[in-house]
Amino acid sequence: MLRIENLIFDAWGRRFFDGASALIPTNAKVGLVGRNGIGKSTLFRLIKGELAAGGGEITMPRGARIASVDQEHPATAVPLLDTVLEAHQERADLLRSLDTAPPERLADIYSRLEEIEADRAPARAAEILHGLGFSQGDLARPMAEFSGGWRMRVAMAAALFAEPEFLLLDEPTNYLDLEGALWLEARLKAYPRAALIISHDRDLLDQAVDGILHLSEGKLDYYPGNYSRFERVKAERLRLDLATRDKIEARRAHLQSFVDRFGAKASKARQAQSRVKMIARLADAAPAIEPDVAPFLLPSPERPLAPPLARLEGVSVGYGGAPILKALDLRIDLDDRIGLLGVNGSGKSTFAKLLAGDLPGDGAMRIDPRLRVGWFHQHQIEAMDPDDTPLDIIRRALPEATESQRRSRLAQFGMKADKVATKVASLSGGERARLLLNLVAMKAPHLLILDEPTNHLDIDSRAALRDALNDYGGAVLLITHDRGLMEMAADRLWLVDEGTIRPFEGDMDDYARHVLARARQAGSPRRPAATSKSAPARSAGPSQAWLARNLKSAEARLAAGAAEVRRLETRMAEPGAFSERQNALRLEADLEAARMRLAEAEAEWMALAEQLDPAAP
Repeated sequence: MLRIENLIFDAWGRRFFDGASALIPTNAKVGLVGRNGIGKSTLFRLIKGELAAGGGEITMPRGARIASVDQEHPATAVPLLDTVLEAHQERADLLRSLDTAPPERLADIYSRLEEIEADRAPARAAEILHGLGFSQGDLARPMAEFSGGWRMRVAMAAALFAEPEFLLLDEPTNYLDLEGALWLEARLKAYPRAALIISHDRDLLDQAVDGILHLSEGKLDYYPGNYSRFERVKAERLRLDLATRDKIEARRAHLQSFVDRFGAKASKARQAQSRVKMIARLADAAPAIEPDVAPFLLPSPERPLAPPLARLEGVSVGYGGAPILKALDLRIDLDDRIGLLGVNGSGKSTFAKLLAGDLPGDGAMRIDPRLRVGWFHQHQIEAMDPDDTPLDIIRRALPEATESQRRSRLAQFGMKADKVATKVASLSGGERARLLLNLVAMKAPHLLILDEPTNHLDIDSRAALRDALNDYGGAVLLITHDRGLMEMAADRLWLVDEGTIRPFEGDMDDYARHVLARARQAGSPRRPAATSKSAPARSAGPSQAWLARNLKSAEARLAAGAAEVRRLETRMAEPGAFSERQNALRLEADLEAARMRLAEAEAEWMALAEQLDPAAP
C-alpha cells in the first residue's frame, strides 16, 4: 500500500503538488495520467526519495522494495541473462554465500533457495527477455554489445524479474515495438505486486490496470477501474460540477438582484447587507475544465494521382550487403491505410526509407514521379538543433511567407505564442513531435509515412492524430506500437517477417494472440541453464501436491469473488440504488472492481487446473 498525504512540492519556479493525497491499494496496478509536464515523473522521484517534499508525506510498508525503469542498464561485460538474474538480490546473495557459509548454515540456504524457486529463475528470466524481443542467442551476449534502446529493455526485464513490492514504470512502451507492448500488457496484467505506470498508451491503461491516479492542478484523484471507466466517471463529475455551478450562479444572481433593488432603501438596508454576506460566502464552483487539444493539420492532396501510387515486383532492398528485405510484391493505392507489423530489426524502417526515396531498391519498382511523400520518424526529433526555435524552423519551411503568416501557421500547429521563440532544447518531446508531424504533412503529400509518431504524445493528442488521419485523403503507411492507433487508422495489415513483407490475414486481436503464442514458444522449448552458480536441482515444474493445494485456494477465492459480485448486483437492483448519484457511482465502481477480481481468480484457477494432472496420485 502506498499512501500520499497532503503532499506539497515546489521547484523550478512552480508548484507541482498542492496538498495532494492518494491511497494506492495493496498489489494494485495503477495508471498515473495527466497532461504532459504536469509532474508525473516528479511524483516518481518523490516516491523514490530523490526529491524532498516541502510538506506532507509519502509512506509505504517498512522494507518494501521499489524498482523503477528510468534509465538504460550500464554497458558491462556481464552476459545478458546473468545481468537479469542478478536483479533478484536475495537469490544472488544466497548463491554467493554457498562458497563461504559454514556447513551448519548450508541446509538453511538450500531450503530458502527452494522456497524462492531459485533453480527456475533462469527459465523465468529467459521468458521475460524473449517477451521483450531478445532472441535465444542474445542471452549469452555481454551487455556492452547492446544499444541504448535495448539496454532500456534489459532494465525493464530486470525490474519485472525481481518482482519488487512496488514497480514504477515511466512510459514503458516507448522503448518497445508493438510486439513487445502487447507482451508487456499481458505481463503487467498478471503482475503479482503493486505497480504505478505512467503511460499514454490507452490500450495498456484499459487492459492492464486496476485503477487510475489522475494528476491535475496539483491534486491527485484515484479512480477504480480502467481508463475508459475513468473517462466516464470524470465526464459525469464534470457534468455534476457544471450543474452545481449553474445552481450557485443562479443563487448568486438572485441575491445580487435583491441587493441591486433594495440596497439604497433604509428599510431594506439590513436585509441587503445580509445578502451581500451570503454572496461572499457562496463557493466558487467553477469547474476545472481541461484545455482543448489543438488538432493536427494533415491536408489532403488537391489532385489525386492515378492508381497505383507505387508498385513493387520482386524488389530487394538493403544497405550494401545482403538484402534486409527481398521478393517484395506489393501495391499501394491512394486510399490505402496500411499498418506495418513486425518485431524491431525486421525491416519496417528499411521499407519506409525505400518508399520515401532515401534508399534504392533492386527490382521492378514503379512509383509515380509526381508522388509527394511526407515522412515522419523518430530520428528527426533526435536530430533537431537544440538552439533552433519553432520560428527558425518555419522560416526555412516557408521562406516566401510573411512573419505574421508563419506565426499564424505555428498557432494552427498548436504552438502557443510563448513557445514560438523557445529553443528546441526547452520544448517537451510532445511539442517537438507535434511540430514535426505538422511540418511533414504541410505540403499535402499523397503518401504519409509515420514511423512511431505517438512516442511523445499524450492520450488526447493521440486521439487528435487518429482523427486527423481518418480525415486525411491520401495514403498512409503506419508503423506504431500504439495498438489503438493501429486499430483505428489502418484498414490493412502487412507483416514484415523472415526477410519479406506479406499481408497479415486477421485483425489486431489475432495478431496479439500470434505475438503472445510466439513469445511462450520461444521461452519454453530451450530452458537455459543458469550461467552463475546453480541452485539445487529440483523437478522441472511445481509438484502435483503443490498444484492441488493452490487449486483449492484458488477455488475458494473464485467462490468468494462470485459471491461478492452477486451481492453487489443485488444491491444495484434494489429500489433507490440510484437515488443519490454519488452512491450510485461508488456502487458501480465497487461492482466493476469485484468483476475484475473475479476474472483474475478465474484465470488463476484455469491456469492451475490445466497444469494439474488428474492421473497423478
